[in-house]
Amino acid sequence: MSFFRKQQEALAMRLLAWQYERMSRPVPEAAVLRRQAKKLVDDAHRIARERGKNVLGIIRQMAVDFMKKSG
Repeated sequence: MSFFRKQQEALAMRLLAWQYERMSRPVPEAAVLRRQAKKLVDDAHRIARERGKNVLGIIRQMAVDFMKKSG
């Protein structure tokens, strides 16, 4: 895994944890959060390839959308 991919997954984990805390929900354990973050990054890369958009912007928006759906 590349350095940038690891950084994107770490960012996604922080965004997800922040969203959980913001919604007063318990933050899942690290393995679950890591799996959710990996899926967000994978999906963001797929969307960026299809639409030519910024991966970090997509990750940020997807984290917000994920919490709305699960909340």
